[in-house]
Formats: sequence, C-alpha cells, structure tokens
Amino acid sequence: MKIIKSNVSSPDACIAIVVARFNHFINENLLNGAIDTLIRIGQVKEDNITVIWVPGAYELPLVVKILSQKEQYDAIVALGTVIRGETPHFNFISSECSRGLATISLERNLPIAFGILTTENIEQAIDRAGVKSGNKGAEAALTVLEMINLLQRIKL
Repeated sequence: MKIIKSNVSSPDACIAIVVARFNHFINENLLNGAIDTLIRIGQVKEDNITVIWVPGAYELPLVVKILSQKEQYDAIVALGTVIRGETPHFNFISSECSRGLATISLERNLPIAFGILTTENIEQAIDRAGVKSGNKGAEAALTVLEMINLLQRIKL
C-alpha cells in the first residue's frame, strides 16, 4: 500500500491572499491569522505573500480567477465574511462565492482555500475570526500549505 501525505512547510511558495473589505473589522483578523500561519508555520517568505483587497465576498471569485491565470502563485487564500440578514441576499452571495472559487480551483488545478465565514450573526463571525473558535484565516492558510506540498508529491 502506498500512502501519500504532506507537511505544511513551504518556504519557497508564492501565495496570494484575496480579502473582502466588507466586514473589514472581522476580515482583518482573518488576514492576520493567515499571514501569521504562512510565515510562522509554513515558513513562507514575506516577499512571497501578496494581499489584495476587494469590495466584498461576491468579488472574490473574479479576482481569484485573474490571479490564477497569471500562473505566478502556488495557492490562493480567499477571505471574507457573509452574515445572514433578514433577506435572501446571504444565500446568493455565499453560494455564488463558494461555487465560483471551487470552479476556479478545479479548472486551474490550483489550491484555493475557502476562508469565507458564513454566519448567522456577528457574534459567530467574531468568534470564528480568532476569539473563541480559532481563526478560520489561519486554518485556510494551513490548508493551502498542505495542498501545495501534496500536489507536488502527487505530480512526482
């Protein structure tokens, strides 16, 4: 039996982080968690990390698609927060963002981490951005680090 596993150290990786400005106070915590994880745990050089701000979660897939076509990044981390309101807007934004990012990842064979919080209320979002339930930005960064190495091992 052959088992393929990978680690998370990727010192030479080039990673883009695309983060939504809407709900900035939450997304900034996600971004800080992602950057900290990439540098401390993944040993990624600061110069190899590019951060791009977009207006909101709905705009994430377009920018991620353009970045994926540049073929200069080993992975992309998408960060944002969509909080349920009183209208169905939440459903449209979160499902289109998720579908768009998954489609790009599959089409480009590129690790794209879904670091989008989809929460019922602001308290849940705050908790998942580093207060009580870990930091989903850090978790997304760990995901791309492992996927970079896993895909390299599979390609060997």
